[in-house]
Amino acid sequence: MRVGLLHFDVEEMDFVGPLEVFGVASTLTKQVEVTTLSKNGGPVRCRHGLRVHPDYSFSNCPSVDLLVVPGGRGAREWAMHDPETLQFIRDRSLKAHVASICTGALVLAEAGILDGQKATTHHKHIGALQRYPKVKVVSGVQYVSEEYVSSSAGISAGIDLALEILRKNFGEAVVIKVREEMEYGK
Repeated sequence: MRVGLLHFDVEEMDFVGPLEVFGVASTLTKQVEVTTLSKNGGPVRCRHGLRVHPDYSFSNCPSVDLLVVPGGRGAREWAMHDPETLQFIRDRSLKAHVASICTGALVLAEAGILDGQKATTHHKHIGALQRYPKVKVVSGVQYVSEEYVSSSAGISAGIDLALEILRKNFGEAVVIKVREEMEYGK
């Protein structure tokens, strides 16, 4: 399974949490490959100063089985208003499962990916997600995992969603091993 993590001005934990889950799964199973990408492929400065040097741009990104769209200020102020980013996500959603972390759900909603689907986001932004009448908004949950699209609530809920995606693709035994390696609850 190839996982593509989209980067822009994001909350670090929105992508680092899932990156850790899928990275540990890669080490344990050798069946997961994690890649990073941004619109232009250039370095991205995240909310709290972490700089990420993505592997790919939109133009040279290989196919992925899972596209992870993080949230944060950049999701709300830039990504959900950028036609090229929205089209990239739409195009990738035709062949990949798409998952949002936190307010990345607003990007997916704007792209139309969540139309007719259940979805959640950070509790402070549920009202913004409810402005999309075709989205079946679910509040008070850590994540929602549908057949082709998934979404998580707040920042650290992305770890829980990543573990659920692993469970669906590789089974409970792999999830147990990843949780043990990360020393992440039970």
